[in-house]
Parts: sequence; C-alpha cells; structure tokens
Amino acid sequence: MQSFRTEIENPIVEKDILDLEQKIHAFHHQKIDEEKFRSLRLARGVYGQRQQGVQMIRIKLPLGKFTAQQLLRMAEVSDEFASGNLHITTRQDIQLHYVPLDRTPELWATLEKDKITLREACGNTVRNVTASVYAGVDPHEAFDTTPYAQAFFEYFLRNPICQEMGRKFKVAFSSSSQDQALTFIHDLGFIPRIKEGKRGFRVLLGGGIGSQPMSAQEVFDFLEADLMIPFSEAVIRVFDRYGERIRRNKARLKFLIKEIGLEAFMDLVALEQKGLIHSTFPISAVDRTLKEPLYEHNETLVVNDPAFEEWKKTNLYAQKQEGYFAVGIPITVGDIDSKKARQLANIILQFTKDDNRFSYGQSVLLRDVKESHLPALYLSLKALQLDRIGFQRINDIVACPGTDTCNLGISSSMGLAKVLQEVIETEYPSLIQKHKIDIKISGCMNACGQHTLAHIGFQGMTIKSEGKIAPATQILLGGGVLGNGNGRFADKVLKVPSKRTPHVLRWILDDFEKNRQKTEDFFAYYDRKTKDYYYQNLKHYGEIDKLSSDDFIDWGVKEKYEKAIGIGECAGVTIDLVQTLLFDAQEAFEWAQEALNKNRISDAIYHAYNARVRAAKAILTRKSAKINSHASIIDVFDTEYPQYAKESGLTFKDDILKIQQEKPSKSFAKTFTEQTQSLLLWIKNHCDVK
Repeated sequence: MQSFRTEIENPIVEKDILDLEQKIHAFHHQKIDEEKFRSLRLARGVYGQRQQGVQMIRIKLPLGKFTAQQLLRMAEVSDEFASGNLHITTRQDIQLHYVPLDRTPELWATLEKDKITLREACGNTVRNVTASVYAGVDPHEAFDTTPYAQAFFEYFLRNPICQEMGRKFKVAFSSSSQDQALTFIHDLGFIPRIKEGKRGFRVLLGGGIGSQPMSAQEVFDFLEADLMIPFSEAVIRVFDRYGERIRRNKARLKFLIKEIGLEAFMDLVALEQKGLIHSTFPISAVDRTLKEPLYEHNETLVVNDPAFEEWKKTNLYAQKQEGYFAVGIPITVGDIDSKKARQLANIILQFTKDDNRFSYGQSVLLRDVKESHLPALYLSLKALQLDRIGFQRINDIVACPGTDTCNLGISSSMGLAKVLQEVIETEYPSLIQKHKIDIKISGCMNACGQHTLAHIGFQGMTIKSEGKIAPATQILLGGGVLGNGNGRFADKVLKVPSKRTPHVLRWILDDFEKNRQKTEDFFAYYDRKTKDYYYQNLKHYGEIDKLSSDDFIDWGVKEKYEKAIGIGECAGVTIDLVQTLLFDAQEAFEWAQEALNKNRISDAIYHAYNARVRAAKAILTRKSAKINSHASIIDVFDTEYPQYAKESGLTFKDDILKIQQEKPSKSFAKTFTEQTQSLLLWIKNHCDVK
C-alpha cells in the first residue's frame, strides 16, 4: 500500500485520514465488502456519484463559514483532484465532483492544512450544522448564535453517539425570529432569545422535508444556553437507540416522534440526561470584532451606473454594525469555477477578511464591507461577472444537482433552473426588485432542492405517453417561511411535461402581476385564489396525448430521455451479516479501550455500548426477532437468549441500560468495558465464530 505523509498537526485528524486510506486498500483487496465500505466512506464525506468510477466529495463547513484562504484551498483542491468546480449546497457545504476514490485521503489531507474537514458530511451522522448567514450582523437578533452553532459542531464531531445512527440528523440555528435558517424543517432547531437577562433558545424538534414533510414542534419556549448541548446529546442518544434502522423511509426522527408521541419522546430524553457527563455545558461567547480590510482609497469612488443602484437595492443587507453591509452574490445553481473562486478570494482579502458565508440558497454572502468601499467592491465583482442582481430574490433559484451527478436524480434540475433564471431576468426583471418570491427545484422526491418550501416549487418526475417515458415536472405552490419556527409546505398542483415548465412559470407570474391586489404578496394571493384556481388554469399544460419529440429530451442534454436511478447513499446502508456485525462490535470495543486509556470516559462508555448492541444484533440475525432499532435489540435479547443471564448473572437489558442511570466515571467505564469484552466472547462462542 502506497501511503503519503499527511503533515497534519492534529493526530486525531491524521489518524482519520490514514484510516480512510487503509479502508480503501482493504476494499480493493476484498477484505471489506462493498456495502460495509460504503458506510465507512460516507461518514468521511466520500459519496458515490452517478458516473461510475468517480466520487462526489462533500466538504463540511459549519454555518457555511469560510475564509479567503479556505476558498483558495478548496479551489486548489478542485483543480488538483476534481473537476475545477465548487458546488454550494443547500446545507452550506461545498461539493467536489469526479474525484478518483484512491485520491480521496490525499485530498482530505490537503484540505486539512486550512482546517477544512470531510468528516461526517454524509452518512448516518449529525450532518453539517447550518445557520442563518446573518448571524452576528442581524439587527433583529437577540445575540450572535455563531459561537453556539460552532460549539455544537465541535462537540458532536467524531462523537461516538452519532457515528452510525439509523439515519442522518440535521440541526439549524437561526439569527432571529425571521428564521433565516429554516428551523422548522430540522431535527433540532434553535432560535435565540433573552429572558430575564439570560441567553437561551426557543427549541424545535422533529422537523423534516423529503417525500413526507413535517413541521418541527416546539419543546422549549426558552432553554438556557448552557443546557443546549446536554439536551441535544440526550435527544441524539434517544434517536440512536430507538430510531428505525431497517425501513429507510421511516428512519428519520420525525417518524419516531410521530410513532411514540412527543410526550413519550421527551420522557426518554429526560431519562437519558441522567447518564450524561455534562448536566450543563457553558459556551464562551465573545463578541465578534471587525477587522480592518486591506483596501485603501483616499478619495471616495463614484459609480455613475444605474446598474449599481439596482444592485444596491437587492444585494445589500445593512448590518447591526453601523456603517457596514453584508453583500450577497447570487451564484447560478450554486456552481463557481475554481478560477473565479480564486479571484473572489482575492476580493475577500481586500474588502471583508475572514467571516463570509455560503448560504442555504447556494450563493455567497460577503460580510463586514464598509459602506465607503461598496463602489469599489461592486466594480471588482463586475469585473468577474459576479455583479448579478437578486440575492435571495426570484432569480436566485435553488436547484439540487439532479441527473448531472446524483444517483437518485430523475430530471435535470440544474438545466431547468438555468432556463427559468433566463426567463425571469429577460422577461420579468421588475419582479426581481418588487417581490421576494422563492423558486426551488429538486430532481427527485427527496427535496434536496427544498421544493416543498418554495413559493413556486418544481420536482423532477416522469410521465408515460404512447409507451415512451418523458421527463416531467410536478408543480408546487404556496410553501415558505412564516417566521419564529413556523412554515408551510407547498401544495402539489399538477404534473406537466418538463419542457412546458417555463410556460407554466410565465402564466403564474403574469397572473400574479395582473390580478393581485396592491398590498398582496404571493402568499396572500395564492391563499385568496386557492390551489384549485391554479389547477383549473394550468391543467391544459399537463395534457400528454400529443407530445412532441422535444418533450422526450430533458433540459441541457441532446439525447432522448432515459430514466436511470442508482442506489441512494444519503443515509448509508444497514448490514446484517453476522461476520460483519461481529467485526464492527470488536472494532467498537477496541475504540472503547483506547478511549478509556486516554481518559475519555464518556466516549469509552458509548463505544462499549455500541459494541454490545452490534454483537447482540449479530446473533439475533439468526432468529426471527424484531431488530429494527437498538431498543428492539435490547428488548428481545433476553427472551431469545435467556441462558446469557443465567450464566453471567445479569440480564442483557438491565446491564446495558446502566448507561442511563450511571453518571460517567472512570470506575464505571472500566467495569462496563470489561463486561463488554465478556459479552463479546459469549456471543462469538454461541455464533461459532473464533
């Protein structure tokens, strides 16, 4: 095996990268099967791509925050290892495409030189912690949530409790009640509040979109900031233990809460909190300081250009810091090539320094720009053709990668987005200034493009006409953010052949402009007209008896449409092979020993817990028992194997659930780990595995 010298200062990170390289080597030599390897690489940000033989790499950027140097590093890595493109995601990550698998460890090591990680960007983990791009500059915020979101990210990164859950877990921090971070669609959402002089959060739980969208429910009107991490840990532990692990479409937190009820779920959370190492977790929140930019100009620059005035109306956000602005840069379908990224990094160095954000709308927000520097910044952006008006406006369209690179893509969402953007900017320029209307596009039902949240949403589908399959678009209307943790999901109106989608959009916009009352926004107009009004007026676009040859060709391609869906990897894979599960159990036990030796008490206990559950699942696969969650495995083991309790003097359930009652201590961790080794030996003997 050819390795490389990582030169990473952090030994934990270096071990992570070398471990990925070793796993790739083992996979190539058939020492790890494909399904197991998929789970391993996903937790390290390496995601299968639609095109065979190459990978998508997801870079995890908490809060979407990046510095100029980090942007330069990502551009360098994209040129060296990928396609020379950076794709901004709706979770404020960056994705690179067309990366050879064998080069992923070196890519990761190169990124880590500027403290950029891939760890837990994919798979059944706590995904990237998202936050309002205005956190820290929002005039409406109770306080800056940036330090709290960053602390959340750091606390759960590599944390044993969230490495192999039943599904992914998503978290968001808004800056104010305007809820820029969409807390209502997250597993955990936090909105800052101050009560009696103390900082805290309104806490929402159990939201999600996908094919069955559900709004999160309020569990605290006010939770003190010091309690945020312990409460979150207890929630994640409950999800890890009770969450579904076999039926993938029922494996999100929202379904667990729906099944057992919010009150019962919160009772489990309270029980879990008794066994946490932290009952409080204070977070140091230092007020952000503005750094002096490099740009210097003695004379005030004057730009006599109407386009500059239009740009200021739609792309500027007045910060709470007097005299400073945040500047939005719309990025078409979230794609920025490496050359332009380098040039943008140089602009950042001149004007804003190190606190810029990628938005959940797949664009860029530069922060802390002096008002006097706006003309010079505008001219610099214009030179790069990054002066397009309409940040977070109707022409700043969100679109997932769709069939361009995603295994699950049904249609070309990015191709459609480019066409619709052109329609708006050439035919409806006044709407960009007058109305904030969100357009979002997903290439399949999974809603990575957040189409269910849009004022006007489009979802990729198919239709069949005269025995042939053509690309189609589901039209959705009336979704969006209401504020303070509330939102509404769009109504499905009708399905049309994809090539007619621009005509549908034109009708919707023409009708809105012509018939709305003077003070009506799109929400109010849609509610007054109702879904049926739109259906009756648009249904002729859905007729499929006379499709043209062009209707069978998707956007951005020349070939006839062919539906081809691969295996989705968004949530990892469950493996039930006895040998694989026992291997996993042994590995978790070794991690427990290592953590114990390094005095990481809580980590050691949870690794040992995982080792027990995996070993129990291995032996239970030979039975017809229900083993779709950790809780079901724990419940059924003593029934199926009563001889264990007779021989050991302890029931499996009573022993393993001591982690709920016992406060983490060195003595308990040592005993729990030693007893785990005894259990593993007992199970291996009864599985006839040496």
